[in-house]
Amino acid sequence: MKVSRKEVDKQLRFRGMLLNRLVMKKSEDEFIQAMQNSRKVMDKRFRGRDIDGLDCSEVEVSRVDGSMIRVRIYKPLHPVEGVPGVLWIHGGGYAQGVPEMSGDMYKELINASDCVIVAPDYRLSIDAPYPAALEDCYVVLLWMKDHAAELGIRDDQLMAGGESAGGGLTAALALYARDRGEVKLAFQMPLYPMLDDRMATESARENNAYIWNSDMNRWAWKLYLGERFGTGVPSYAAAGRAVDYRNLPPAVTFVGDIEPFRDETIQFVENLKRAGVPVDFKIYKGAYHGFDIINPKAEISRTARDFLMQSFKHAAQHLFARQN
Repeated sequence: MKVSRKEVDKQLRFRGMLLNRLVMKKSEDEFIQAMQNSRKVMDKRFRGRDIDGLDCSEVEVSRVDGSMIRVRIYKPLHPVEGVPGVLWIHGGGYAQGVPEMSGDMYKELINASDCVIVAPDYRLSIDAPYPAALEDCYVVLLWMKDHAAELGIRDDQLMAGGESAGGGLTAALALYARDRGEVKLAFQMPLYPMLDDRMATESARENNAYIWNSDMNRWAWKLYLGERFGTGVPSYAAAGRAVDYRNLPPAVTFVGDIEPFRDETIQFVENLKRAGVPVDFKIYKGAYHGFDIINPKAEISRTARDFLMQSFKHAAQHLFARQN
């Protein structure tokens, strides 16, 4: 799907074009090198940084093998008890990023409805391919359930969300948690999720939009899937491959109409609805990947975030999933 400059929302054009020059890579080797280099940049800019107006802390959660997952926790400044617990999974193509970079989202969620954000620093694909990231997120979700009282959250209001690869991990985590039966999610928020490695849809093929195009998407999937790329990919790795959507938690998502993930997001929503799962969904015309993060002041970005917060607020008031 070829995208022209004129198709991009006017308020998104300049910043998208500018950032595109910085992030776009011409080859797979260049992309991999950029992902490796991003670690130092992300650590210097974000790692350990607190967010003004929030109670910020950090814990370590143990994996099965005894190694530790760094986890950031964000709460309102005032004491909370019996509020939703939100596992927020950062984006970055499965290959880059840290939980601290989603600070604006944490503030908006907490302002929309008191909650506690639990954000794992999961293993990236440049260090360990699938299933490392999913396993880390699942371990932290179980930890949330087991420590609900001390976190001040309800164990029947565990939620998960994330942008891009974080959205893909959210959708995969919902499938994984449903099938294992150890913990139940009440709500999921996979935003413009990275769901399908097959890249067979119109929007995923030959997409040249700003920020994230078909080439970068393919290279990122190859990193994440490792030896599985192209063959034997399970739905827990690429949730767009799932065939059974029954008994998944209600969802909210949105996506831009010019980005590679448009069609797989639409298909994901349709599959949920056919399985009887309630979904709030919007498509935003002229929006490229991650538009709400890249230009948060644009009217279209504010509209998308307002839509998300309204859905989250409704979920916080009405959606529950009792643990077994």
